[in-house]
Amino acid sequence: MTSLPDTAATNAAGPIGSSAPALGDDERERLDTAISALHTGAQLWTALTLAQRVTLLQRVRASVAATAEDWANTAAASKGLDARHPLRGEEWLAGPYSVLGALDAYIATLSRLARGANPLDGVTVDRAPGGRTRVHAFPLTGIDRFLLAGFTGEVWLEPGVTPGAARAAAGLGQRTPTVSGGVGLVLGAGNVTSIPVLDVLYELLASNRTALLKVNPTQDPLVPIYKRALAPLIEPGFLRVVRGGPRVGAYLTGHPDLAHVHITGSAATFDAIVWGAPKDARPDEPVLTTPITAELGGVSPIVIVPGRWTEADIAYQAEHVATMRLQNSGHNCIAGQVVILSSDWDQADAFRAALRRAYAKAPERPTWYPGSADRLQRAADDYPDALVLGDRLLVEHDGDDDPSALQRTEYFAPVLGVVTVPGTGQGFLDAAVAYANDRLQGTLGANLLIDPATQKALGSGFDRAIAALRYGSIAINAWTAFGFITPTLTWGAFPGGTIDDVGSGIGVVHNALLLDRVERSVVRGPFRPFPRSLPGANGGGRLTILPTPPWFVAARTGAEVCEGLTRFRADGRVGGLVKTLLAALRA
Repeated sequence: MTSLPDTAATNAAGPIGSSAPALGDDERERLDTAISALHTGAQLWTALTLAQRVTLLQRVRASVAATAEDWANTAAASKGLDARHPLRGEEWLAGPYSVLGALDAYIATLSRLARGANPLDGVTVDRAPGGRTRVHAFPLTGIDRFLLAGFTGEVWLEPGVTPGAARAAAGLGQRTPTVSGGVGLVLGAGNVTSIPVLDVLYELLASNRTALLKVNPTQDPLVPIYKRALAPLIEPGFLRVVRGGPRVGAYLTGHPDLAHVHITGSAATFDAIVWGAPKDARPDEPVLTTPITAELGGVSPIVIVPGRWTEADIAYQAEHVATMRLQNSGHNCIAGQVVILSSDWDQADAFRAALRRAYAKAPERPTWYPGSADRLQRAADDYPDALVLGDRLLVEHDGDDDPSALQRTEYFAPVLGVVTVPGTGQGFLDAAVAYANDRLQGTLGANLLIDPATQKALGSGFDRAIAALRYGSIAINAWTAFGFITPTLTWGAFPGGTIDDVGSGIGVVHNALLLDRVERSVVRGPFRPFPRSLPGANGGGRLTILPTPPWFVAARTGAEVCEGLTRFRADGRVGGLVKTLLAALRA
């Protein structure tokens, strides 16, 4: 869920060009020894049965659960959030909660395969628009159906993949467990603490590849915790964790004994690794010959479909939009950046006013990621009339300013823009989809807010518009971060990225059902919170038990609820869950 900004590119994976000085002999020997151990581990991995792999993942789960409190507290402190900060709960959800959920989902998939069953047994598979095969991948457990009522998730496969072909391929590397994928390099993200671990798990389970994880320097405080949490993978040689900056990255990306590279970062870092130079100074041939996958972020739209909204709807969805930008201080590749409003919506001014209030009222926090101050200043220089609201900027484009900087620059900081396109109904929706597809940089994620009555009135036209959005993750009345945190959905750019034109990346991760030929994931959520989500007041919308989701920056009890949900995920204690739900009702 991250993208490293250009100014921090060298902190992520390696060099810009070949200017990084060579490593000393001792450091090269340390890294070579780690890679050699991983090759031995790769042989051991192929000797494990699927049942033994399930047992191993259960051990990892136990060790992650044991470190959850230290993990969340260390992550919060590293971002300047003290024990009383109302947003410290983000680090529970985006850290140990996400990893525990992924482990549970992978354990379920491998357990099915170990029994001779298929990962899609019991999972609804039908057709999406365009004849695509659609896998209804969330919720798959009773507790998720209860706690996250109103939220659903689908994985759409590429056109031409039949349901039978989807079933035949489900399982990926675990269908051929004795075939090794070698040793891979994972260049860890710098902003969200679960990402490096989730990427390692995907390497191991999707490709039977042991992994060398190079931690981003911003995550150095987490290294001792990663080593404790992942000790069951480290001990047998399935994982090694190393630190280091550009010199280490340069050495590892050029290492002849690595079979694959995966990076979560920026397009600038990707070009430095693959081409050894920025995009405008590339050589004729790439310097990296090893296969590479990547998640690189982009400029994410938030489409507001005009309808007849109540004052409560406007206030709630304004808080929703503020959350999409301000969670983790905007240091997320999936942070919403450009709100697309209808210039013909008679409630547009009311929504703008509510958005200003919600954006300004959200708790202040440090903009902690390297280079944030420079990017905020760049946005202020690009848009001198932007509203400065404490530690954040709101750019309301009025038609006179040039919107290109907002459209093409992933600020990776608390900068939110508002633009307009004309129209109502289907005309607006089609225009907004075209704006997002054609003008905004990247294809990682798109968000869309629409009231139930308007969606019903649009009928099949709404479904066609969703199919036309060229994004790897789409959230309807939700934030795409929900798709990130849901392990049975997929995370990555819309297909089509290449090393020549990488866009938001190549390939997917998470994907706990281990599906092949994925096109996108689609999340659907409730337009109205509890109790307005009750059938009599909801206008045909989805029922949820959450008054305010705990990940909203406006949730008064968000920190308590996020911690409680993680503890329940770790230990399953019903008494703790009841206490957490009572706190959620006070949000």
